[in-house]
Amino acid sequence: MNQPAVSRAELPMSSARMKELLERNLREVFGENDPDRRRAALNELWTEDCTLHVPPGVIRGREAIDAFAGQLRIAHPDFVYTPLGEPQILHDAGRLAWGSGPVGEPPRYTGWDVVIASNGRIATLIVFLDGNGE
Repeated sequence: MNQPAVSRAELPMSSARMKELLERNLREVFGENDPDRRRAALNELWTEDCTLHVPPGVIRGREAIDAFAGQLRIAHPDFVYTPLGEPQILHDAGRLAWGSGPVGEPPRYTGWDVVIASNGRIATLIVFLDGNGE
């Protein structure tokens, strides 16, 4: 049986790039206290028309996502985000379990980041919180 040809535009990005997006986003966007470094990471890692789905609602655009991440950092400036296991990748999608809490302590809350990428950048991030997530 013949498979339809896949155009170059439909080829998924590399697993290495998806892993990089998941891990760097956790550290450099949601784990970054410095606003300038956080904005630089957002501009590099996220598409312009990005969306973030979190328990409070859907947040659209880099500027709004930056403001949300900044509010998280103000609320928990000493918390770090630590990957729990390896990311799972499927074409232009990936997920990563993580924990968050003060350095050297067990996580105060855990969750999953599920990313959909476009052109090598995060287009959509869906955050699922476990346990005591806020």
